[in-house]
Amino acid sequence: MSPRAVYRHVVHTIRHAPEGGITYEAFCAAPDCGAESGAHSEQEAAQDWALRHTGRTGHDLFRRVFTDHAKVTRAE
Repeated sequence: MSPRAVYRHVVHTIRHAPEGGITYEAFCAAPDCGAESGAHSEQEAAQDWALRHTGRTGHDLFRRVFTDHAKVTRAE
């Protein structure tokens, strides 16, 4: 007797999980700088860091990263 496999496709959804929170970061994009704000739970903290960095260095281009957590649930 040969082994058998049964596949069943189940619909899932993925949504933001508020309990995981959101983190905000800013990274200086000026050549050879590499400065970064670090992760913050408030967007204003990362933005304030970028403004201070611009004031100190004159660098005016940043990469912003927003990270959240997602939860996958089975649709019923």
